[in-house]
Amino acid sequence: MKSKAPQNDPAVLLYEPRIEGHHLGWLRFITEDLLGAGYKLTLAIDTRPNALARIRGHMGGLLDKVNILSAVQSNSTRIDAKLVAKCLRESGAQSVFLNSFDEIASDVLRNAAWGKMPPRALRGKLGGVYLRPRFLVEEEFSFNNLLKRIGFGRLVRGNWFSHLLFLDPLARENGLKRFPTAPFFFLPDPYPENFVVDAAEARRALQVPEGRRVFLFYGGAYRRKGLHLAVEAFRRLAPQTPALLLCAGQQAEDPDIKSGLDELVRRKQAVVINRYVSEQEEKQLFAASDAVLLPYVNHFGSSGVLSRAAGAGKMIIASDEQLVGRLVRENGLGIVFPSGDIDYLQASIQRSINTGEAQMRKWQSSSQKFGQLCSRGAFHDALLCSFVKH
Repeated sequence: MKSKAPQNDPAVLLYEPRIEGHHLGWLRFITEDLLGAGYKLTLAIDTRPNALARIRGHMGGLLDKVNILSAVQSNSTRIDAKLVAKCLRESGAQSVFLNSFDEIASDVLRNAAWGKMPPRALRGKLGGVYLRPRFLVEEEFSFNNLLKRIGFGRLVRGNWFSHLLFLDPLARENGLKRFPTAPFFFLPDPYPENFVVDAAEARRALQVPEGRRVFLFYGGAYRRKGLHLAVEAFRRLAPQTPALLLCAGQQAEDPDIKSGLDELVRRKQAVVINRYVSEQEEKQLFAASDAVLLPYVNHFGSSGVLSRAAGAGKMIIASDEQLVGRLVRENGLGIVFPSGDIDYLQASIQRSINTGEAQMRKWQSSSQKFGQLCSRGAFHDALLCSFVKH
């Protein structure tokens, strides 16, 4: 993945105050790609000892190649555009790129709707990845979306953005319909390189029993991710059903979910890894699975788990809502079910167990084909294209 060195704006501030979920993986990807293209980087990150140790463990020697500023706010968990502007001034960079523009979007857009614009230092220099631009996709009226739509329009017309990247192609398309010359780009939600490992070895390493169809639930046990639905669906399966729930990731303290998982473990219908998993373990989890569960509830936007499932060539069972449901349906990646419906989820799990090998191979083939569109290389090319063209 060789890239041409930048001709303009060679110094960039990457603003990423978070360490949970996808944030560190994206920080590493973007840092790798921009450094590889010749950009000089300053990272505004969480510099508290525990957070910094976790970041360094994920980033390795990359932190030694960049300047570091603190993006910690002592008085609030909300990200203030004033702090972003302060970091930009201190960095001496020509632009700021927020790995999640959503961190400041709500306040910035609503303020702009009332005529209160961001700090002047950000004008023409504000870019990033906009994960959840609801007002560009949702058709139902809401006053909040109306305010954001007005504020967004004022910022675009005032040339505040250097470039914005959208994970949902529909959001970008709708944005360009309103503002045809705006610096809007599509960015695929990526999975790591060399993501496929040996399935048999992965099952042995994770102590997954043989003779089962394995369904992976990966990530935090937030209600919107739907683990409670997956647990209940598995509890309702007949005891002799050859299915196993492989649940991995740091779990929230939800007593109902914990009780349900404990029951499934006792019944030998679940394997639970309740902790932060390493990159190698992540690869093993997807390799060891036959299907990946995405029973999201009111989830808006993309899913890194979906991209990883595609990268590993796995079929998917997902809620039929928003972008995730649309991608699974339109690309033939697996089965969709009505969001929140445990009976339909259970039936979908049972259907995938009863499905013949020909249909499974068809789902897997479609998944592999879609995976090429959200590969690490596709992410790299789309990211650098947006920097060159802005």
